[in-house]
Amino acid sequence: MVAAGIILAILIIAVLVVSYVCYRMAFYSSKKRREGYSRLPEEEQYAPHRELMSSLFKELAEIPFEEVRIKSHDGLTLFGRYYHYRDGAPLEIEFHGYRGHAFRDFCGGNKLTRNSGSNILLVDQRAHGESGGHTITFGVKERFDCLSCCNYAVNRFGKDQKIILAGASMGAATVLMASDLPLPENVKGIIADSPYSSPKDIIKKICGQDMGIPANLAYPFIWLGASIFGGFNVNSAAAETSVKNAKVPLLIIHGTDDRYVPCSMSQSIYKNCPQGTELLIMENAGHVLSFTTDPERYKNTVAEFKNKILN
Repeated sequence: MVAAGIILAILIIAVLVVSYVCYRMAFYSSKKRREGYSRLPEEEQYAPHRELMSSLFKELAEIPFEEVRIKSHDGLTLFGRYYHYRDGAPLEIEFHGYRGHAFRDFCGGNKLTRNSGSNILLVDQRAHGESGGHTITFGVKERFDCLSCCNYAVNRFGKDQKIILAGASMGAATVLMASDLPLPENVKGIIADSPYSSPKDIIKKICGQDMGIPANLAYPFIWLGASIFGGFNVNSAAAETSVKNAKVPLLIIHGTDDRYVPCSMSQSIYKNCPQGTELLIMENAGHVLSFTTDPERYKNTVAEFKNKILN
């Protein structure tokens, strides 16, 4: 009886230790780990785009901005950079990807937005950059941060302020997860570039295909780590579920050569979207590389979508 109790205690401790390791690997973000996020990806797929991305990044980094701090629904301070183009212009609120950097992930999209004559709020997601928090929740809590940013914009700029939500990678999944929340009427549309269908789907994909770990074996420990140490249920939100009740028009963009978030995930999301949702599939484009792969097609599609929802 005593021996059985000892064995059970050892098993519980082992499960907790493994779950904690999973939490640290997948969800925890220390200040030190945030350093260097502005560096461009080293993967071979990015090589043909590195020069253009570097140029866009440097251009964005030199543009003056106003530092903005917004309180999240759970008390964190979210850091943002506000770029003013002109009074009364539409506002695009932009959210970067997992362990990414606002400058890097939106170096192209930001330029496109500036050239269209919009004001911009470029947000450091929670547990990234200058924003508070140490736990990345893959959109589960970040979707409410989108709502906080929208409410901030309405309170600051007024009830007539037109808003577009835009995201890349995890940011794209996040804004889609926010699509069924009680967004202000000011929010006119959402642009999502390379979103994943759900946190569970992308985590299992990374475990199985990228890390060679049996996904069905690892996922329970990852879920438990998120629940116990991160304070959230990783299964409680999904882009492909939220879009069923989307309250605004959606534009989804994805490259067929995305080796991180499969293009099939956007196609899965699109199947659940309301009628009128637009899906742009970019041939041979890698992860969040649609803009640099075919700038003209990307620019024209985004411009047509914005013209439709803002006028």
